[in-house]
Amino acid sequence: MKILVKITNSNKFKRQICGDLKVIALLLGLQQAFTKYCCFICEWDSRIQSLHYSRKYWPASKSLEPGIINVENQPLVELSKILLPSMHLNLGLMKNFVKVMNQGEAAFTYL
Repeated sequence: MKILVKITNSNKFKRQICGDLKVIALLLGLQQAFTKYCCFICEWDSRIQSLHYSRKYWPASKSLEPGIINVENQPLVELSKILLPSMHLNLGLMKNFVKVMNQGEAAFTYL
């Protein structure tokens, strides 16, 4: 990824980057597997199952320094140049919405 970012000169041309959440995590130097804090925007804790749908606000990530909260490497791009992948987010929200719907109602059969 470092070579790809260097070849495309994304810093020189001030390009925005949009990709899958795993690619974004890789570009920002986050740990790839078995992470406790896998979000690059906030400090969402993936291991506290009881708070996932009840807690609405999580503290924002303060920095992307290696060795702090699942950051392994120096970020290859600036956080301000990352665009969130809206299609992935919409599909994830719809998947969760359909999971909690009552399967006996007309709205579920319509979907």
